Amino acid sequence: MSQHYYSQQPDARHDRRTIDTVLRGKSLRFTSDAGVFSKGDIDFGSRVLIEAMDIPDGSSVLDVGCGYGPIGISAAYLAPKGHVTMIDINSRAVELARENARNNGVGNVTVMESDVLSSVGGQKFDVILTNPPIRAGKAVVHQIFEEAYEHLNEGGTLWIVMQKKQGAPSAVTKLESLFPDVEEVGKDKGYRIIKAQK
Repeated sequence: MSQHYYSQQPDARHDRRTIDTVLRGKSLRFTSDAGVFSKGDIDFGSRVLIEAMDIPDGSSVLDVGCGYGPIGISAAYLAPKGHVTMIDINSRAVELARENARNNGVGNVTVMESDVLSSVGGQKFDVILTNPPIRAGKAVVHQIFEEAYEHLNEGGTLWIVMQKKQGAPSAVTKLESLFPDVEEVGKDKGYRIIKAQK
């Protein structure tokens, strides 16, 4: 069976590598591996989202589909008095995200394996961030949007990054059916940053 980065237990042979990068002005080092999303470097869409996202300090944040952790770890630095929960279905990505949080000195995070938002139960968040797994299909992406709405506090925001050619217009239509306030807050090289407020 062919494996994807949204597989629960990737069986790709390990190919660990180190990525040194700067996100939001902070030098960070990430370890990635085969079988996880964007193993060679931080995905451009994730970078665009990280540069655009607004995380008030003290926020309770959820990173859906965290991969090896660049978005959630950046959020944790932006909100040192807050807490970031990072979730991914991929067990290898979850282990890497834990390791990367430790190695970058980030303590205000919790990393959990989760199929969509199943492991965060009745928790509510001020900010939810996602670079959604487009290749998992539209049904999964829309499920993330629906469950994100349920898990946001009133006034909370969902931030997503998506390429226009990968369905950003239909994503906006779906978000507008759920959220009273949806706006495109940035774009770069075909990637759109969309913010939806509850």
